[in-house]
Amino acid sequence: MKEINVIVAMTESRVIGKDGTLPWHLSEDLKLFKAHTTGNIVIMGRKTFDSIGRPLPNRRNMVVSKSIKDADKVAGVEYFPDLDHAIEAAQEGDGRIFIIGGASIYHQMIEKADRLYISLVEGNFEGDTYFPEIREDVWKVTGTEPHTGFTLKIYERK
Repeated sequence: MKEINVIVAMTESRVIGKDGTLPWHLSEDLKLFKAHTTGNIVIMGRKTFDSIGRPLPNRRNMVVSKSIKDADKVAGVEYFPDLDHAIEAAQEGDGRIFIIGGASIYHQMIEKADRLYISLVEGNFEGDTYFPEIREDVWKVTGTEPHTGFTLKIYERK
């Protein structure tokens, strides 16, 4: 079974979005996201896919949606009715599995993930979408990398 990695940028108060977008722009964090996910599998919810607007290049794109219609499907994207089917399909072929959002997907995967890549964004940002709590009895920090405007923290399941 492949490991499941969650990757997210959030504030200290766990804000991950506002009005369907990121409330900040950190090009260094986007480069880090690209470095981790390129050549791998990205699994996301429909709203996250809609906010990106296209399949991410050089990645296997999987979208979870209960309500997607054939007419709305985009070439280069695999669609699944639920996370279990997406995770099962991701076991086939090459590449690491990265869960890239949004909130509903993160809430479902926090209990199943093996590793978290958390870009902890500096500053206070208002938001309407939040990442689930990272419980200290479940997760331990195994790496910390300071960057301009954020710190990457890597957590592994205890």
